[in-house]
Amino acid sequence: MSAKVRLYVDHPLGAGQSVPLDRDQAHYLFGVMRLAQGTRVALFNGRDGEWQADVAEAGKRGGSLTCLEQSKPLQLPPDLWLIFAPIKKARTDFIVEKAAEMGAARIMPVVTDFTNSERIRQDRLQAHTVEAAEQCGGTYVPEVADLQKLSRLLDHWPEDRQLMFCDEAEVGNALELAADAHKDAPWAIVIGPEGGFSDGERKRLAAMAQSHVVSLGPRILRADTAAVAAMTLWQKTLGDW
Repeated sequence: MSAKVRLYVDHPLGAGQSVPLDRDQAHYLFGVMRLAQGTRVALFNGRDGEWQADVAEAGKRGGSLTCLEQSKPLQLPPDLWLIFAPIKKARTDFIVEKAAEMGAARIMPVVTDFTNSERIRQDRLQAHTVEAAEQCGGTYVPEVADLQKLSRLLDHWPEDRQLMFCDEAEVGNALELAADAHKDAPWAIVIGPEGGFSDGERKRLAAMAQSHVVSLGPRILRADTAAVAAMTLWQKTLGDW
């Protein structure tokens, strides 16, 4: 019997482990998906891999599952941060969802000089990463960090973390040159807001010792498109694809 539903749970997983369901989870499994007692469900918690489980109890307000066996080990993504400036709600949701699907380990919204939106709902964005992991077969859920100023993040930048600086004002691709020397290093990708980076931000980012300036092509991309293009380029060159 194979599971047709994958569910993220914040509970330890292991052979014989009972996993309680809250009201929302019970509604989804038994009200929306119409699962019954004995049905197989795939579970993951971001720590213990994926486990096959059977529905032990099914109710309108709750229920429980019983873990049987592990079907996938925990598959950690590369040590990659995606740094971006929030834009319109739907497009920000898209960036977060695709970053989770494409293998970001941490998603970091920042306020830049030209950021149009300076507020986010971190809990809602984190829920999008959970949904993305459920749908794409992932066993890891990236953290969505608190919104912070880009300048503050750069003030405390880790010395060993390389930075793929996506600059629409530049041409060329320094990523290929960095691939051999920094293949196993932690990395981050930074993309600008809809209005691009300010001159001051561009100069500061380019001057960092860890920075590798990359063009995403001859056309200026929307921020959400740029996030996908940048992650695709990085994964192809330095990632686990």
